[in-house]
Amino acid sequence: MATSTRHEDTARAAAFLRRRLLATRHILVAAGLLLLGFAAFGALSFAEALIGFAVLAGAALIGSEHVARKALPVPLAEPSPPRTVPLVDALIAGLPAPVIVLDRDSRVVAFNGRAATLAPALRRGEPASLALRVPEVVDAIRRVASGAGPQRVEFSERVPVDRWYAAHVMPVEIAEGEAGPLTKLTLLSLDDLTPLRRVEEMRADFVANASHELRTPLASLSGFIETLQGPARDDPAARERFLAIMKSQAGRMARLIDDLLSLSRVELNAHVQPQTTVDLVSIVRQVADALQMLARDRDVTISIASPPEPLMVRGDRDELTRVFENLVENALKYGASGRRVELTLTRSPGPAGGDAIVTVRDYGPGIAAEHLPRLTERFYRIDVGQSRAEGGTGLGLALVKHILNRHLGRLTIESSLGAGAVFTVRLGLVRLSGKKQI
Repeated sequence: MATSTRHEDTARAAAFLRRRLLATRHILVAAGLLLLGFAAFGALSFAEALIGFAVLAGAALIGSEHVARKALPVPLAEPSPPRTVPLVDALIAGLPAPVIVLDRDSRVVAFNGRAATLAPALRRGEPASLALRVPEVVDAIRRVASGAGPQRVEFSERVPVDRWYAAHVMPVEIAEGEAGPLTKLTLLSLDDLTPLRRVEEMRADFVANASHELRTPLASLSGFIETLQGPARDDPAARERFLAIMKSQAGRMARLIDDLLSLSRVELNAHVQPQTTVDLVSIVRQVADALQMLARDRDVTISIASPPEPLMVRGDRDELTRVFENLVENALKYGASGRRVELTLTRSPGPAGGDAIVTVRDYGPGIAAEHLPRLTERFYRIDVGQSRAEGGTGLGLALVKHILNRHLGRLTIESSLGAGAVFTVRLGLVRLSGKKQI
C-alpha cells in the first residue's frame, strides 16, 4: 500500500513539473522577443540583450531545479532480495509435494526440487508470477498477501499432456529465535489431481459402457416379448425363432454380468498376491479339453506342446483358468479362419527360479498395429459388430490383464494383418525341493 501511494505522489509531481517547465519556456520566449525588440530600436546593444537573456534563462533554470527538489519525493530504494531462512529450506526439501515459499511482495524465497521440476523458471528473489504463469494462482497469492486468508484454487495444463492441479496458498509467520522478529511469508503447495481425475473419467466411461452393453440386449428382449404378446401370439414358428434369440440375448447379459463381477473381485484383491501353488500345464490342458466342442463347431484344431514336468506357479486356480479360457476362446472365435490354434508351454531360466511362458497362437486375419495398445481396455473392440455376433462382452482381455497383474505376471501381444496373433503369458515359477515347496 505504501509503495502504491509513493508511485502516485511521484506521478503528480512529474505532471506539476511538466506544467512548470512549459510556463518557463513561454516566459523565456517572450523575454527573448522583448530584448530583441529593444536591440532593434537601439535601446540596447545586441551584446547587452544576449547577456540579459542568459541571466533570465539561468534564473529560470535554477528556479525549476528548486521546485523539482521540493516536489519530487525521495527516490524509492531498490527492493533488496529476500533473505532466505535456513529452517524453511530444510523443511520444504523433504516434502513430497511441490512447495514454494514467497515473501509478502510475492517474490520467491525458497522452493524444493519438485517445485523446480514443475516450474523450471523459478528463481530466488524474482516475482513468482514470472515462473507461475497461471492467473488463478497469481490472483490467490495476491489475495493472501493482502490479508484475505488461505486460498485454494484448481487449474489445468494442456501442454505437453493434460494435467490437473490444486494450489494451496496460505500465510505463515516464522520467528527468528525466541524473542526475534517475525518473518511473514506465503506458502504455496501444489497437489497433482491428475490420477484422481483420470480415475473419475475411467469410472464414468465404465458406467456408461456397461449401461450401454446391458441396454442393448434388454431392448431386444423387450421387443421380442411385445411381439410374442401381440402379432406372434399364435405363430408357433415365429415363437420358436424369437425364443431362441431371447435365450441368446439373456446369455449375453449373463456373461456380461459375470465378467463385471469377476473384474470387481479381482480389483478388490489386486494388492494380495495368491500364495497357493498350482500347475500351469494341468490348467492349460483342462481349458483345451473344455473348449474342444467350440473348436469342432469352428472346424479348428487345438494343439498343445508342453514339457514333461509340471510348471508350478503361485496363483489362484480359478482365476488362471479364466485367463486361458479367455485367450483360447478369443483365438477360436476371431482366428478360426486359420483352422488351428497352438498352445505352447515352456520354461525360461532366471535367477529367482525362472518363468513359465504360455503362448496362444492363432493363424487368423491378425490385428492392425494401432489396435494392439488398447486391446486390454474395458469394452474396447476392434469390430463391435463381430464381437457382439460372437457373444463377446468387451471385458475378456481387461480381465486377463487384471488377473495377471495380481499374480505379478505379464501379458504381451504380437500381431500383424494377415499373420495371425500371438498372446504370451509369463508367470514366475516356484522353486521346489523334491515334493516340498520352499
